[in-house]
Amino acid sequence: MLFSEETIGDFFEKQVEKDPSRDFLVYPDRDLRFTYKQFDERVNMLAKGLLSIGVKKGDHVGIWAKNVPDWLTFMFATAKIGVVLVTMNTAYKSHELEYVLKQSDMKALAIIDGFRDVDYLKILYDLVPELRTHERGELKSERFPYLKQVIYVGQEKHRGMYNTNELMLLGKHTDDTEFLRVKKTLDNHDVINMQYTSGTTGFPKGVMLTHRNILNNGYYIGECQKFTEEDKLCLPVPLFHCFGIVLGVLAILTHRGTLVMLEEFDPLLALAAVQKESCTALYGVPTMFIAEFNHPMFEMFDLTSLRTGIMAGSPCPIEAMKKVISDMHMEDITIAYGLTEASPVFTQTSVDDSVEKRVNTVGRARPNIEVKLIDPETGETLGPGQPGEICCRGYNVMKGYYKMPDKTKEAIEEDGWLHSGDLATVDKDGYYTIVGRIKDMIIRGGENIYPREIEEFIHTMPEVQDVQVVGIPDEKYGEIVGAFVIPEKDVDLEEEDVRDYALQKIARYKVPKHVFIVEEFPLTTSGKIQKFKLRDQAVELLNEKLKKMETV
Repeated sequence: MLFSEETIGDFFEKQVEKDPSRDFLVYPDRDLRFTYKQFDERVNMLAKGLLSIGVKKGDHVGIWAKNVPDWLTFMFATAKIGVVLVTMNTAYKSHELEYVLKQSDMKALAIIDGFRDVDYLKILYDLVPELRTHERGELKSERFPYLKQVIYVGQEKHRGMYNTNELMLLGKHTDDTEFLRVKKTLDNHDVINMQYTSGTTGFPKGVMLTHRNILNNGYYIGECQKFTEEDKLCLPVPLFHCFGIVLGVLAILTHRGTLVMLEEFDPLLALAAVQKESCTALYGVPTMFIAEFNHPMFEMFDLTSLRTGIMAGSPCPIEAMKKVISDMHMEDITIAYGLTEASPVFTQTSVDDSVEKRVNTVGRARPNIEVKLIDPETGETLGPGQPGEICCRGYNVMKGYYKMPDKTKEAIEEDGWLHSGDLATVDKDGYYTIVGRIKDMIIRGGENIYPREIEEFIHTMPEVQDVQVVGIPDEKYGEIVGAFVIPEKDVDLEEEDVRDYALQKIARYKVPKHVFIVEEFPLTTSGKIQKFKLRDQAVELLNEKLKKMETV
């Protein structure tokens, strides 16, 4: 039996009934607080506002924003009316936005001003110039025929856009008839969340996740940490990933706890939030925890309220884990493993596991999920101690990739087994350890990057004849992006030319940190490129560069 067969909206409303006055959402840096009841009322107003501007069940609505308070209002409002929320990486630039707008058949986009060096409004107006000349709700875009609405998340007014305040007012003055009618038509197998993962084909794929997928996954993740309604989770990870909305939001919702949010990660703000709200749990990728305990003001904060949390997203250095346990009082910290296609977690350590297991493994299979290791060549099931591809099957497996049936068939076998592309071993007690990757993926500080996607992009430079992208080992991020480029004949191409071109159009985390201009790539006798040799070559070239700098 699964924990729940309800929709997320119905489940949320039951939690409200049980404890309406408990804090659900807190932003400690501005002392903004919503109880379960207050937040639910806000969600309902936005849901009715969306319906009143023509957003319907099954439509795709994108959100391109950092962790602003109304991010979660959109998440629950869309779930309550059966709308698919397309979550977009805050680091995206024009190249990625254009692709997702088109591929997802997006009908509406919720947007903030921008993030760090990226001006979202300018990018959108450049891509959709019709926004400046069409009335709100009357958008007709030549390039994006599905796009009808743009919503600004905030109070400011922008040409061609509604803002959230206006939608809330519309919802407040709309009766519940249509809202209640739509809610009755929902099924927990409906897709309500779509997240884009980079693809080995060079084209990101929209992973379709249902109420059932992510609500249950959130519950079992919370169980591993022994969450109760007394727990307060400090969540500094982005909401556009499963780490934020499933491991964070839904693990807390299913246990009726409190979310303590940060708009974006800052080690000082995270430490201050934990102290101010007496948080019992803290999440992050390894680089976040390292930034926290290495901060010069670390000793000033009282973190004794902390008990548990999750470190995930990339391999966890053993020394960092030991410091988190000893210096941050997180004796019950856990490790989770999975992938977006698996909603996302299918193995996790528990607070009851020994420190050794929580440091050296990614835990055991979660309830109602089967996990096995197979020989990547033969598909044969392997036993303890034998490295193989880790696969899973259960309620958590995605519905598929949006409009990519062939890619879905490649990822999920007919009998329901999802391939991860990662290599693992399992011990006699059922604890899994990730030992490598089959797929040619780079993990930079928790962000998954597929070289093929960046190669396809760099190929659009007229000066580039060929390019190969590899991951280079890095102390801070685990891996960073390196590009080997063969220029066109008689072209003077510099490293900075490639980086500058990329910085303008793709997310910063995908931009090659190092570009090597070369004449040829190492090949096998059959003519295949040997990427492992390029990786070794990159390390050698960087070491030489470092030695030269030291001698100067």
